[in-house]
Amino acid sequence: MTVDNETSDQQVLFATGGYDHTIKLWQPHTGNCERTFTETEFQQVNALDITPDKYFISAAGYQHIRMYDLGRSDPTPVVTYEGGSKNISGFGFQEEGKWMYTGGEDCSARIWDLRYLNGKCQRIFQVSAPVNCVCLHPNQAELVVGDQSGVIHLWDLRSDHNEQLIPETEASIQDVTINQDGTYMAAVNNKGHCYIWTLSGGIGEEPTKPIPRHKLVAHKRYALRCKFSPDSTLLVTTSADQTARVWRTTDFSEVQVLQHEAKRWVWDAAFSADSQYLFTASSDGIARLWNVSTGAIVREYKGHQKAVTALAFYEEAVSTA
Repeated sequence: MTVDNETSDQQVLFATGGYDHTIKLWQPHTGNCERTFTETEFQQVNALDITPDKYFISAAGYQHIRMYDLGRSDPTPVVTYEGGSKNISGFGFQEEGKWMYTGGEDCSARIWDLRYLNGKCQRIFQVSAPVNCVCLHPNQAELVVGDQSGVIHLWDLRSDHNEQLIPETEASIQDVTINQDGTYMAAVNNKGHCYIWTLSGGIGEEPTKPIPRHKLVAHKRYALRCKFSPDSTLLVTTSADQTARVWRTTDFSEVQVLQHEAKRWVWDAAFSADSQYLFTASSDGIARLWNVSTGAIVREYKGHQKAVTALAFYEEAVSTA
């Protein structure tokens, strides 16, 4: 990712959402807000994602997921999915955009067939506690579900088999992530701890086998998000302790502590495609772009009136072949 204002040979999309009922699209290289979508029915935006075809920005909130057309000036949603009876905490898309997965406080994860205009729920995976996070394995065949009781469920969509991990008793799983080549899985909990597993299997019909690798006492207060960098060399964790911390995956040593003088919660984070920069979402209503190697703030994205709780970022280099 280039950080100057010159024209880039890349398609770049950056969106933020928060407590002020708005979703904003930004020019990442300038900090200018291009468009604002207002979402009056959500108490807050819990999660954002961009569809694989890059035509829509999607937002999860109370009971619904809404999709907004990136190619239209109309700020109203074009598709609405009724996602459950309570908050939808997380969601994402199968890599070809054929189906969507969601997790919610109604103690369920769901698979949605996107071939239907307003979505058809194909499968429901019921657990015994509210779901805080969902993550799709890169093999597109296993869904990882983290719940408030501290259980990580490995749901094999091929066989419908379910394995469970409990990394720490009486500690709510706040977020789970898998790196792009499916070799690492990380999870953070409400005690500020981060657990890392190496993953084997997951090829063909073989289920993934997690092998405990490391435990990080990552934060002083509960953690909110964890994400691997695209090149899998870094892991970021964010927290209510007002920091985002970057860890090296070779030995899980701390690379950088990112903290602004405003000292507010860091709700979400997203790496640039080259893994050299990091976007963060903060309770002071500002999203920031950081240089990972120096820890310096490169740019601020100002416009939200309340906490920014979710980010979505996509960057694709144009082939020179």
